[in-house]
Amino acid sequence: MTARIDELWPRPAENLSDDDLIADLDVPGVRVNFVSSIDGAAARDGRSAGLSDPGDKRRFELLRRVSDVVVVGAGTVRDEGYGAMRVSDASVRWRTAHGRGEHPVFAIVTAALDLDPASRIFADAPVRPVILTTEQAAGKAAFADAADVVVAGSSRVDGALAVAALRERGLTRILCEGGPSLFGSFLAADVVDELCLTIAAILEGGEAPRIVHGDLPAARDMRLAAVQRTGDDLLLRYARA
Repeated sequence: MTARIDELWPRPAENLSDDDLIADLDVPGVRVNFVSSIDGAAARDGRSAGLSDPGDKRRFELLRRVSDVVVVGAGTVRDEGYGAMRVSDASVRWRTAHGRGEHPVFAIVTAALDLDPASRIFADAPVRPVILTTEQAAGKAAFADAADVVVAGSSRVDGALAVAALRERGLTRILCEGGPSLFGSFLAADVVDELCLTIAAILEGGEAPRIVHGDLPAARDMRLAAVQRTGDDLLLRYARA
């Protein structure tokens, strides 16, 4: 059974359909998606998946459904056990009906290019992935058959250059799934248009990371765009102020 999601604000409605949920999401821009406990932990036992319930997983899939590209830092790819980027059969049908490719592009951000070109992320990819890396990264030639390697910075990947490179490829609906350092770099570059944040009804404690890591030139004001509920969890959406 599909996890129930109700909208509390700005248009109260019960048991939203998939089409209801993506009505405001299918737009160009840079969107970031995270889950956090009530007390601000972004992971349980080192993985954000430990905080995710069926309602959050449903929205997670729908955000991928409407995206041209899913951007993830290499550390998060390893920590969360990412495989090849594939969406559900229902999402494939929706994407095909709307003139999209069956699956979004997988873009991996890595300053050091510390990835295995023979891994299933590349070998099983239904769409050729993109690697966003640096001028100083060694071993680019090893990925010639696995992915398109794009330089987006000298010693570290620059968020603005990374987003510009994706847009040059026609990938305008950009979904970033973390981790906190990548989110921090995107915020520092001022390229984030929207944050989807699930507040899991859990008090986690411990020393888990926050959803953002790194110094910002200035605080970022955001505007509340929607509040939804799934069980005891809240699904929040914030837009650029």
